Amino acid sequence: VSLTACTATKQLPVWRVAAKWKFIKKPKFLVNSKTMDERESVKDASVIDLANSLAERGYQVFLREEDKEQYLYAFKGLIGRLAPIGVHFALLLTLGGCAYSALGGLGGSIVAPEDTSFTIADGLTRGSPLSKVPKFAKTNQVFVKDFTIDYLPSGQVSQFYSNLSVIDEKGNEVDNKVISVNVPLRYGGVTMYQTDWSMSSMRVTVIPKVEVDATNSDTNSESSSSSKSRSSSSSSSSSIGKREELVLPMANLENKGNFKGKIWGTFLPIGDDADASENKKGISLVARDFQSVAIYDSKGAFVGVRRPTSKKPIDVDNISLVVEEISGATGLELKTDPGVPFVYAGFAGLLVTSFLSLLSHSQVWGVQKNDGNKVLYVSGTSNRGKEEFRVDFD
Repeated sequence: VSLTACTATKQLPVWRVAAKWKFIKKPKFLVNSKTMDERESVKDASVIDLANSLAERGYQVFLREEDKEQYLYAFKGLIGRLAPIGVHFALLLTLGGCAYSALGGLGGSIVAPEDTSFTIADGLTRGSPLSKVPKFAKTNQVFVKDFTIDYLPSGQVSQFYSNLSVIDEKGNEVDNKVISVNVPLRYGGVTMYQTDWSMSSMRVTVIPKVEVDATNSDTNSESSSSSKSRSSSSSSSSSIGKREELVLPMANLENKGNFKGKIWGTFLPIGDDADASENKKGISLVARDFQSVAIYDSKGAFVGVRRPTSKKPIDVDNISLVVEEISGATGLELKTDPGVPFVYAGFAGLLVTSFLSLLSHSQVWGVQKNDGNKVLYVSGTSNRGKEEFRVDFD
């Protein structure tokens, strides 16, 4: 509001004043005026010579003769006087674009595991009652084909990538792009930025060890054991040692308990107490990144670390455990910015008009009276570059 008021009350009148120019006919005003930066009276000089000299220096010159009295007005760099008006309009355009995005835009974030999809509208929330969700966003989906992370030699995250496909309501792929930080996917006015990541699940292979009860070899075992019991024991022994592949969901443990920073964990129950909901025994697997997994036994003791790519088993709580893979989840920020073209146009205009406003607007007036003295009265002013104008005037 302040900028608009300043533009209307201060800048636009400058346009009207700059668009008008007039000859000054009173030599005393030229010589004594305090609004002039430079003043001079030159004997035996000619207005025509002054006009030619100014024209050579890039001035636009106007001459008028009345009753054999000659008047001169010249100027250059008028754009430097008008450019601040453009600066104000460029700022208003930029602010207007920002307001348009804030009132009419949509935004939100979503975390999507790889090999899953989500509806675009699920990641968009209305910024104001004026915001409108695009029709296609309610039907089109985004499928996360893959999520990967590149690491530096030090082990720190270098960059993360998401392979995203946009699927229309008919199931056709209408767009596909591998995005990363600062390389978003734009579709239908919706921009999807790569902003975060998470872990969704861990795939492990469990190989129980075959344990032989020492009492089975005791020759003094009671003969009253029923054949049904032996059959059950035989069936149980045959199931031990069977490989089983499990997918364990992972939970974010950041700022929970003594955990600090990004960290995820999962739990593999063991034992036969399936009905026990509290204090259940099991193996804990904890990871801070996709490169290594720390494994703890059912008593909370640290057992070791395994890389998912090594396929190397680790023995813990009478089982052999292989960490096969950790599946990631991409964190996306979705936005619609209808005011972006106006903001860009405003900034472009601001760059140009700010540069042009540095140019000097210089004006020169001259009067030569028909009184026989042949004295040329000259004065001039400039809004910038005072020293350069003084040298030019001299």
